[in-house]
Amino acid sequence: MEERLQKVLAQAGVASRRKCEEIILAGDVTVNGQVVTELGTKVTPGVDQIEVNGESISFEQKVYILLNKPRGVVTTAYDPQGRKTVIDLIDVPERIYPVGRLDLDTAGLLILTNDGALANGLMHPSKEIDKTYRTWVRGTVKPEAIKELSNGVELEDGMTAPAKVRLIEKEGDETLLEIVIHEGRNRQVRRMCEAVGHPVKSLMRVQLAFLKLGRLRYGEYRPLTPLEIDRLYAVAGVERAK
Repeated sequence: MEERLQKVLAQAGVASRRKCEEIILAGDVTVNGQVVTELGTKVTPGVDQIEVNGESISFEQKVYILLNKPRGVVTTAYDPQGRKTVIDLIDVPERIYPVGRLDLDTAGLLILTNDGALANGLMHPSKEIDKTYRTWVRGTVKPEAIKELSNGVELEDGMTAPAKVRLIEKEGDETLLEIVIHEGRNRQVRRMCEAVGHPVKSLMRVQLAFLKLGRLRYGEYRPLTPLEIDRLYAVAGVERAK
């Protein structure tokens, strides 16, 4: 069945339909080896050979997975050291990739998909999407430390943005904090807590935007619902191909 080229590109996860139109007009798309710059061009997915900047696009079904990542699992599609990766935990035929990353020793909510447009939108710093963590830290966290974490902490790569921080409970010489940030710096929560004198003992991401882990145990996953996918597109500010 023939469809407009920009629609096919958007459905393949290249970018939003509007952005795909710009890519076509820029001369970056070929169909059966010929450069195409006309937006009304019709193509047949799976029959016509379509390339963007020299790379063939895939027409495989889009997959959206929510995983409760265990500690000790690498957030990559492949690990040269042979360690278990998040891809090893998920049994789907499509090639999927993690959206963002969680450190080796950090557990919790992770999205995996083969939808490049959505993934790029969710990871773009300008979206400032909230990420909620629960962390057990060493020591008794006083109000002054919570205020410092909330206002921003000076790290080696600059001051962190304001965060939402609350004390959940205290047990012995450890304290459970909930920290909500929208930045994505490397090991940010760990470094923030270390900077105020409370090293992290354990760390888990429990929420991303509106998505929560629910009853998923470590290593378990589920597909996102159509409504959740639509809401993620809205959060990411990405136009979904129809």
